[in-house]
Amino acid sequence: MQVRVVTSTLFISAIVVAILGFFLMQQITTALMDGKTKAALAQLDEGLGSLQRDVGVSNDSGDRLRSAANGLKSRSGPSGLYEVYVRDTTQPYIDGYATNELRSQSVPQRLRDELRSGTTGTRAYTYGKLSYIGHRPSERGLIVAGKTSHYEVYYLFPLTQEQHTLTIVSRSLAGVGVVLVLLLAAIASLVTRQVVIPVRLAAQGAQRLAAGRLEERMRVRGEDDLARLARSFNDMAANLQEKIRELEDLSQVQRQFVSDVSHELRTPLTTIRIAADMLYEYRDTFGDPAVGRSAELLQSQLERFESLLADLLEISRHDAGAATLDAESLDMRDLVLRTVGDVQGLAERKGSKVVLQLPGEPCMAEVDRRRVERILRNLLVNAVEHGEGEDIVVSVAADRDAVAVTVRDHGVGLKPGEGQMVFDRFWRADPARARTTGGTGLGLSISKEDAQLHGGWLQAWGEPGQGSQFRLSLPRTAGAELRGSPLPLVPPGAGGSRPLFAELEAGD
Repeated sequence: MQVRVVTSTLFISAIVVAILGFFLMQQITTALMDGKTKAALAQLDEGLGSLQRDVGVSNDSGDRLRSAANGLKSRSGPSGLYEVYVRDTTQPYIDGYATNELRSQSVPQRLRDELRSGTTGTRAYTYGKLSYIGHRPSERGLIVAGKTSHYEVYYLFPLTQEQHTLTIVSRSLAGVGVVLVLLLAAIASLVTRQVVIPVRLAAQGAQRLAAGRLEERMRVRGEDDLARLARSFNDMAANLQEKIRELEDLSQVQRQFVSDVSHELRTPLTTIRIAADMLYEYRDTFGDPAVGRSAELLQSQLERFESLLADLLEISRHDAGAATLDAESLDMRDLVLRTVGDVQGLAERKGSKVVLQLPGEPCMAEVDRRRVERILRNLLVNAVEHGEGEDIVVSVAADRDAVAVTVRDHGVGLKPGEGQMVFDRFWRADPARARTTGGTGLGLSISKEDAQLHGGWLQAWGEPGQGSQFRLSLPRTAGAELRGSPLPLVPPGAGGSRPLFAELEAGD
């Protein structure tokens, strides 16, 4: 900000100083030339009067011209302020006489014509180049002309002194302009620094605050606007620290509540499980078939209740940051085959067939067997739940840095926007749809946490009526950064469909 302000000040002030200097130089030049012209015309009037009095001194035209020119020239003094050119108008074919070896061509023809077209007493002036016979260099000059009854008189004033004066003035103006621009830049830098430093300190404080250093505060000096900004920042930081602490305490209470309730429920659940197992074992001995059916329902719901408690405990570990990774080098094909074998019976009951697409070479990676199997089981069960009895395709691939598994179903698919909500806890695409596989609603949420714990991705794609595909991508080496996946997220043959991404990377 300070550099921008100083640069802008330098640029704008340079333009302003250049414009002012140009106009000032124009005014000085005009005033100097006007004064020179007035003095030259006054000198011309005096010379014309003197020449009018001295006319007819000599009968010889040449002597008369020479005498008249030298007489007028002598009035310029020893410094030679001007040269004189006199021409006899009664001798149209004889050129005039010029003093000090001045060439008669120094008088422009347009000035001669203007003077000849006028009457006696006509005066005119112009600027031109004065040239001399010999080695004397040419120079710019002011030429004034007047006319008597018998003579044309031209005064030629060299402008060497005036040009020297203007050069000095222009250099002085340039120097003063440069100094002025630098002074303005220094003033702008000083003023901006007084504003920028507190703002910079506030920005640094905000960065440290965003990094988690909630105790960060700004130093307050004075009672100006910047001091009020510092106090407002400190108040905001204090309120933010208090709110975050309250949220942390609330989150800790919630996590502790879920963990405690889950643990406490295990004791009565164990007792209920023993009684339910006994009732389930002797369900065929009950005289009333409804009682036997109730025992079966009790058994299935207890199993679901136990799964829910286990998932709640796992979620509480992830929330508390207590989840750890027990990584070992495994072939992902073996994990997929084992998981598919576990859900094969469920898929057959739903009318779905699991199709495997496995590579011929091993797909080794450092993973936690229990967690990866849980991810795959959740994805397969989810595909069976929403597959509408269609085939489920499981693909495995690996490259140099990563391994990937995709689970593709051809069921109801996902609507626009649902790809980002599918991993939310207890979320359902259709709230009115009952769970037929006994899911708890936490499976995909736990799968997301497990994928992040590996440093991997869990992504979802779907289109209504075209089914969905979930992709699990894991680094081959535990803790390595994952940059890509060996399998595409959008399945082949889904052309024209719009992918819905739910990319959940570790550390997000």
